[in-house]
Amino acid sequence: MAGAEVPVWGASGEFSCVVRTSEETSIVCSENLVPANSAGILVENGWRALRLEGPFPFAMTGVLSSFVQPLSDAGIPIFAISTFDTDYVLIKNGNLKPALTALGAAGHQLAGEESGEESE
Repeated sequence: MAGAEVPVWGASGEFSCVVRTSEETSIVCSENLVPANSAGILVENGWRALRLEGPFPFAMTGVLSSFVQPLSDAGIPIFAISTFDTDYVLIKNGNLKPALTALGAAGHQLAGEESGEESE
């Protein structure tokens, strides 16, 4: 919703992102933070966030592209978020295993348990 105030739950947790434009306010956060009575709020559950190990200098090119190209080639849709230091690629839970396979085949090394944190 354009110009909407950011609710406390939208800026809570270990991972959240708020983007406000003249047309909308988008919140990405852990789905367990979204209140059950979220009438009037468009919610899409079931995402995992994969973090690219940064920081990456701004002059460095192709980092995000090298990560999302194998996913695109495998027909896996993504939602990307960039911060000052690094990038995050959100993938639907049902696509996680094929995504990890595609990334591994492309030479990306995965750190930690599936390298993902649950996200909205």
